[in-house]
Amino acid sequence: MKKLDTGFYERADVVKIARELIGKVLVTQLSGAMTYGRIVETEAYAGAIDRASHAYGNRRTNRTEVMFQAGGTAYVYLCYGIHHLFNVVTNKKDVPHAVLIRAIDPIHGINTMLERTGKRVADYTLTKGPGNVSKALGIFTKHTGLNLLDDDIYIASDDFVPQKKDIIATPRIGVDYAGEDAKLPYRFILRDNPYVSGKKMSL
Repeated sequence: MKKLDTGFYERADVVKIARELIGKVLVTQLSGAMTYGRIVETEAYAGAIDRASHAYGNRRTNRTEVMFQAGGTAYVYLCYGIHHLFNVVTNKKDVPHAVLIRAIDPIHGINTMLERTGKRVADYTLTKGPGNVSKALGIFTKHTGLNLLDDDIYIASDDFVPQKKDIIATPRIGVDYAGEDAKLPYRFILRDNPYVSGKKMSL
């Protein structure tokens, strides 16, 4: 596997990056354990102009400040006080684009993932949905701000390249508050993958 470099993350088109992350491998080396899986669902958030983004209107808070860092930074936030959600910051510094990783297909370290999640059987719920992704891979809000070019958390490419017809675009999930922006085709899934969460229809 080859770790993605700064050039991949710092591009201007967050939607294109979200699409191209489908099929890549998300790796963690945390607490002495290596776990990884193939990314099969993502959502793009286009920063200041995107009503669904935490940084809409260039809103800078203690939580969102990390989104204004250079592309290739981890942004992990707490949802509903329970779920730690892992995002990839993209674009140049001070442009708060990000991609939420919503699901992975487990490849390595499945026993560790089971221990972390408290599950006995490695069924599709293990890494379906962004909260489960972080739990299985050992990612918490304390990891926000990590450089994805380092070794703790990173994304890599291998020999797998999905065909264009197998990457489906849909509206994002759970962003009804975003008005018209909720309809944008900014969610990408790998066709027919059982770990994909929520609705699977194409536009």
